[in-house]
Amino acid sequence: MSRIGKQPIELPQKVKLAISGPTVKVEGPLGALERTFRGVKFKSDGKKVEVEPVDQSRFARALWGLSRTLLNNMVTGVSKGFERTLEINGVGYRAEVKGSELTLTVGKSHPEIFNLPKGIKAEVDKQTILKLSGIDKELLGQTAAKIRSFRPPEPYKGKGIKYQEETIRRKAGKAAK
Repeated sequence: MSRIGKQPIELPQKVKLAISGPTVKVEGPLGALERTFRGVKFKSDGKKVEVEPVDQSRFARALWGLSRTLLNNMVTGVSKGFERTLEINGVGYRAEVKGSELTLTVGKSHPEIFNLPKGIKAEVDKQTILKLSGIDKELLGQTAAKIRSFRPPEPYKGKGIKYQEETIRRKAGKAAK
């Protein structure tokens, strides 16, 4: 039995849920998300949603908790949204947003230009703090990881792009004799 999969999902007042077979559509004040699930079925009474495996096969039971978590993330996304914060460390390193285009100057011979996916918004504070927000948690995490990959933090001076909550384990440099 999945401890996570057994828990019902509470629906906020402004969130509407439409179930049509394996496809679930969630609409809320911030937008709408749609996803097709495998191996599970849904029961809804308007205020709560319960997720159950289709049968007792290993495949269906493996997807039970995952499907419940993905659906919960969809409900949270359309009602509250998600946010991810990145820090840019290094002399001369900075970020700039123009429309849906993010320009990163991170110590290369040319600035890195990244087009933000649809549904992801970015804002820059003090040229070194980058806040990403959106309703799709999966897309937001993937976008943040892609931006971080342009210049991952290095362990000697800590220069690069890192998540705000991430700590960089620093290494000692060369020891002088």
